[in-house]
Amino acid sequence: MKISLIAVSKTDIGYIKAGLDDYTSRLKHYADFDIVTVQAKTPASAPPDIIKRLEGEQLLKQLQKADRIVLLDERGREFSSVGFADYLQRQANAPVRHLCFVIGGAYGFSNEVYKAAHDKVSLSPMTFNHQMVRLFFAEQLYRAFTILNHEKYHNV
Repeated sequence: MKISLIAVSKTDIGYIKAGLDDYTSRLKHYADFDIVTVQAKTPASAPPDIIKRLEGEQLLKQLQKADRIVLLDERGREFSSVGFADYLQRQANAPVRHLCFVIGGAYGFSNEVYKAAHDKVSLSPMTFNHQMVRLFFAEQLYRAFTILNHEKYHNV
């Protein structure tokens, strides 16, 4: 199963880039994993609805009909790390060939992206910088694989 993290805008904070590179490298041991970024050309003065629509159009261009689309969304289901590992295992056991986790922009997702999604997952009820969400997600994805493989990384 291929796993993609699709996000709006580039990662430009050095320590986050370094962390993402580290976890991306570690994840290659378990899955075909990549990070895809999209850019929506929007004027800074554009209203949030326009920004969400344009970002949504760019996100949807990255997705195929057969993909399993999971939004990282504050209103999504919350999991413990072990619960997320179980969720990931259920996706792997299903006929899913490409699992796409999606991070929206600062204003969230357009209605069209919500309609295309199969599921929503929340990393926390707290709000995080969108670049940090990438790193937190990559770490949790790595943790899930180590849990599923009974490795020492997760010590609970």
